[in-house]
Amino acid sequence: MPVEKRKTTSILLFVFRCIPRTVRKGFFLLLFALFYHLVPKNRLIALHNLRCSFPEKEMDELIRITKGVYRNFAIVAAEFFDLPYINKQNIDKWVEVEGLENYRKANARGKGSLSIVAHFGNWELMAIAGSIFLKPMHIVYRPLDNPALENIVAYVRTRQENSLIPKDKAALRIIRLLRDNQLIAILNDQNVSPAEGVFVDFFGRPACTGTGLAAMAISSGAPVLPCFMARQKSGKYLLILKPAIEAICTDDYERDVLVNTQRFTKIVEEVIREYPDQWLWIHQRWKTKPWQA
Repeated sequence: MPVEKRKTTSILLFVFRCIPRTVRKGFFLLLFALFYHLVPKNRLIALHNLRCSFPEKEMDELIRITKGVYRNFAIVAAEFFDLPYINKQNIDKWVEVEGLENYRKANARGKGSLSIVAHFGNWELMAIAGSIFLKPMHIVYRPLDNPALENIVAYVRTRQENSLIPKDKAALRIIRLLRDNQLIAILNDQNVSPAEGVFVDFFGRPACTGTGLAAMAISSGAPVLPCFMARQKSGKYLLILKPAIEAICTDDYERDVLVNTQRFTKIVEEVIREYPDQWLWIHQRWKTKPWQA
């Protein structure tokens, strides 16, 4: 990012951070509550997704979860302006870590690590905490459509020496970074086109899921480390580092991609089931249909 843009972004974030966090939180909670009631499209998408994913739950509970999704967004938005100021000295006020030994084992192999990341909990805070507790991360992402918002998000994500890798230019760079034993974070919980993914089971329905993570794991031999940032009742966060997964590799590459993508998706589903109100249910995760492939 050009120096002038970084300076402007830094000033903007500082100004908003000067507003007490409790005031910011109250404002965004009110704002997202208004979105919930006045913009029915996303609310109905969330309720439909939840109804299909949890057929055993009553509608009252599904509505409660949906409201929790909007609440989660509000808290993430309110806390966003604090992220550039989180460092090694104050990270313990924000985050506790579970499973650090799983990362250490994966890192000790010397093949780099591929991290499963989802739009879950406070995923923006995870980029900061991951860099502090583990090592600087190389985040594979799709740039936002709004340039101004993209500048702000990119500035925050790279504050702790993280780097960003545009999704459409990722493959060769990822392979080189893994050879240097680097940590790669890949968001892998959104709908993709049939050309980009395969259909795997996600909450009992076929969901078109990106194959990049599985392809990289197969070709590099790097372990896949599931990482999630879950908000706790206390308001602090728990950085969950699950045991690393080795990709299944046989003589059938296409089947290996399918099988491994299913395995990785299952882990994302498991953590969402534990914290259902902290995932992006308003996203049309099942938009691409098998008949479109």
